[in-house]
Amino acid sequence: MLSKTSYKTPVGILYLIADDQILLAAGFTGFSELTKRLSPLDANRKSETVEQIPVISDLIDDYFSGDTSALNSIQVRQSGPAFSQSVWKAMRKVPVGKTWSYSELAKRAGSASAVRAVGSACANNLIAPIIPCHRIIKSGGALGNYAYGDEVKEWLLRHEGALK
Repeated sequence: MLSKTSYKTPVGILYLIADDQILLAAGFTGFSELTKRLSPLDANRKSETVEQIPVISDLIDDYFSGDTSALNSIQVRQSGPAFSQSVWKAMRKVPVGKTWSYSELAKRAGSASAVRAVGSACANNLIAPIIPCHRIIKSGGALGNYAYGDEVKEWLLRHEGALK
């Protein structure tokens, strides 16, 4: 059975869906939107709303309380093509307080010429901000788009020390 919970943050409610200790979805849009984007296998599983998800809720709390590296300890799983998997894995290696360009991420994911595919993988990331797509910016330094809004992206980057 999947567990669902929500967490009040300074930038809105963060919704979480997990399979035991593995986070399957996280975002600021609500359970129904996240569930629609789960793999068909997970989307059709029964779920229950809980007050907290052991370990995951504590690490989310630690992150928003100032321990900005706490998200690194959360185990994640999401379905997607092989290259997207490479992008998401590389994205988790962006240090807290730093940003990478889409082209840098493409290089680190194994295909320097696949910048557009990197953008698609960022857009399809179902586990934000734990898989930190907010740390990916345009080559010229502009923040770029963020599924949950520019103000959320900017707040997360300021919280992590990447923006002053």
